[in-house]
Amino acid sequence: MFDDLKDDLQAAKARDPAARSSLEILCCYPGIWAILLHRWNHWLWTHNLPFWGRFFSQISRFLTGIEIHPGAQIGKRVFIDHGMGIVIGETTIVGDDVLIYQGVVLGGTSLSKGKRHPTVEDAVVIGSGAKVLGNITLGCSSKIGAGAVVLQDVPRGATAVGVPSRIIHEDRKCVLDLEHEFPDPVSSAIDLLFERQEELEKRINILSHFHDIDHVEFSHDPKVEEVFKGADEKSFYKLNNIIEDE
Repeated sequence: MFDDLKDDLQAAKARDPAARSSLEILCCYPGIWAILLHRWNHWLWTHNLPFWGRFFSQISRFLTGIEIHPGAQIGKRVFIDHGMGIVIGETTIVGDDVLIYQGVVLGGTSLSKGKRHPTVEDAVVIGSGAKVLGNITLGCSSKIGAGAVVLQDVPRGATAVGVPSRIIHEDRKCVLDLEHEFPDPVSSAIDLLFERQEELEKRINILSHFHDIDHVEFSHDPKVEEVFKGADEKSFYKLNNIIEDE
């Protein structure tokens, strides 16, 4: 059990860039507690103590906001991020290294007693609010978009989005690849403004030579000074070409 907990903490660190320490994860992440308590409840369920499995699963639901039926089979290093509102049904099978976000439902569409809930293979990512219903299979490394309603099998490596879901991308590789490196739009906008400012200063330098704007100080470009040694009207067009080439 302690080895499993250690793996769970490492999985949380790897999947959540906001996670700063194992202590923080253990104390503040309800998904970790939901998985930990489920292991105990599943043991009760499989050792002829179904009532107590269900009883303690309801306590876990009250404490974490995550409902996992004690009969569900959950693999190693499964990370539930945020977690509120997640429902995982009795005959659900979840593989290793799966990432599940808040509001996900792994539910059934049948009243039969047999297998009626999804099978989630290894390294699957299920986005916020997705509903995966029925005895279907999410293939290894597949991704389910936020808010999708999935009623059919999703091939391994594929991405499914929409209501009802449709496949928009399919890659047969079975790897765990959660990307956290995204460009900063604010930084990009500032860089663009600096580039624009530099260009405008060059153009203002051109005008200052022709209109005697001596009282305004600008950052002078060496190329500008070189062109305006003995400046004439042709220099204006020559410098424009320099700016456009840059």
